[in-house]
Order: sequence, then structure tokens, then C-alpha cells
Amino acid sequence: MSEQINIPGQAKILEQVSVKTAFRIIIVVSAFALLFLFWLIYFKEEAAKTYAWVTYLPAANAAFNSLSTVFLLLGLIEIKKRNFNRHMKFMASAFITSTFFLVSYVIYHHFQGDTKFLTEGFIRYVYFFILISHIVLSAFVVPLVLSSFYLALTGKFEKHKKLSRWTFPIWLYVSITGVVIFFMLRVVG
Repeated sequence: MSEQINIPGQAKILEQVSVKTAFRIIIVVSAFALLFLFWLIYFKEEAAKTYAWVTYLPAANAAFNSLSTVFLLLGLIEIKKRNFNRHMKFMASAFITSTFFLVSYVIYHHFQGDTKFLTEGFIRYVYFFILISHIVLSAFVVPLVLSSFYLALTGKFEKHKKLSRWTFPIWLYVSITGVVIFFMLRVVG
């Protein structure tokens, strides 16, 4: 890649970590996060006390996912224009909004537990198809995103490009279906 890319100084520290070690750390962190979310949603009891503002978190989650979707698409546009620095800024913004989503999601499920979809009929099958595909693919998003960022921040752009061909559509799908699930729960469910 002939274009010069401005990588933040803090990212230079990542260059000291081998790819193998970085991927091992990413897998362990991702597995821990996945197990924690599974426990939080399916085994942890609702909190004894809740707050009125918690009811607004699903809408905030949908907003964070919507912003992530916009930033991902803007990042795609910029990489196609070969504007690497703008691409990096949009992808970092997508990462930040996805992180806000995850924090908000954990807080909501800590207080509220699992949300049920009560509607019967064909729409129920549509909802669960979207939900299950969303959940399965979201399990892969964290390690894919972290790996893509690691490769980009350490200047391994060819590997980053190859991995991001998988990361991008999965991340985009998870972001979009997160919004769809919110609206299905609010409007139909």
C-alpha cells in the first residue's frame, strides 16, 4: 500500500505484540465476553431494584446500532476512495458506538433480564430467524472486529484487508438486525 497512513502513537505499542499472541488474547477476551453475556441474559436473575431510565436503554441501543451502521457504511465509502485516514476515523467511530451499545445492553439486561417476543403466527418465525442469526453472528463480531483493528493498527494492511472482507458484512448485519429486533419488539412483539 503506497498511501501513508497516520497511526496513533499508542497503537505503536501493539506492534510489540506478536500476531499469534494478539489473536490468543482476542480469543480469550471474546470467549469471556460471550460467556458473560450468556450468563447475564439466561441465568442471572433480574436486579432487585430498577430505575425508570433503564426503560429507555433499548431505544438507546437501537440508536447506537444505527450510528454504527452509518459509520460502517461511511468507512466503506472512504476505503473505496482510498482515503485511509477518514476510513480509520469512521471505523473507530463505529467501534466506539458499538462499545456504547454493548455497555448499554449489559446495563439493561442486568436490570431487566431477557425480553420476550409474545406475538404468534408467521411473524414469530421471522423474528426468531432474525434474532438467532443476529445472536450467532454477534458471537463472531467481537473477535473479528478486534482482530481487524489489531491488524490495521500494526500496519498489517494486507491481512487486515483479507479479514475485513469477513468482518465488515458480519458487523454490518449485526448492527442492522439489532435495530430491526428493537422495532419488532416494540411494534409487533
